[in-house]
Amino acid sequence: MIDLGKQNILGIGVNGIDYEGAVTRILSAAKQKQPLSVTALAVHGVMTGVLDAEHHYRLNQFDIVCPDGQPVRWALNRLAGCQLPDRVYGPELTLRICQAAADQGVSIFLFGTTDAMLATLQSKLKEQFPNLKIAGAKASAFRQLQPAERDALVEQIRSSGAEICFVGLGCPRQEVFAYEMRDRLGMPLIAVGAAFAFHAGDLEQAPPWMQRHGLEWFYRLTREPKRLWRRYLYLNPLYLTLFGLQKTGLYRRQIEQGRLPANEQLFG
Repeated sequence: MIDLGKQNILGIGVNGIDYEGAVTRILSAAKQKQPLSVTALAVHGVMTGVLDAEHHYRLNQFDIVCPDGQPVRWALNRLAGCQLPDRVYGPELTLRICQAAADQGVSIFLFGTTDAMLATLQSKLKEQFPNLKIAGAKASAFRQLQPAERDALVEQIRSSGAEICFVGLGCPRQEVFAYEMRDRLGMPLIAVGAAFAFHAGDLEQAPPWMQRHGLEWFYRLTREPKRLWRRYLYLNPLYLTLFGLQKTGLYRRQIEQGRLPANEQLFG
């Protein structure tokens, strides 16, 4: 198990952690009914914090920020000497948490996406993990929530008996949700990106060889070019440039340099 704490990657604190370390901390918090905010960031996720001072602050309040993308893992290894043998990929982390939850009798809640996708996702998870307790599920309203709606959602999740909540709203909305709901829900909140769509069968994952070589972004770009071209063709080169500057000491943004968000922006 590897858990080396937070390391500064372009001013974002990313954990030098592996799957076992992340799952162990999440299940421990769940069983102790402790709040825990967790996300898995690839290049796009890191860059949302680099380019937005308020989101920089949010990400640096997370308890665990996993290195989802291979370039993020490479940065941890080369800038901080973490020697991580693999990334901590959100969809795979989701399955490993579900397996541990099934084995240890911990119940989960699924929040995000559509009713149709949630129904399919629950069916597929139960097929793969027959002992998994799914306490409830709630589709996204695909808009910002009013305070009364937020409070009703908190009550629904808490009263379900769930001990872990998976959040699939897409980056950065899911991180905003986990940041703002962490202490209200008092359980591990896991922002898992496209994991819901992958495991429900709505999106196809890149071949393993592309994932190993950090080319998943290219695979997804070929599948959704109109939606993703700006994300990858702008942010990837900027990430590599800033990584090189940090490596040489010319880019020194600190974890503490974010700005406290002025207003709640809960998207649900």
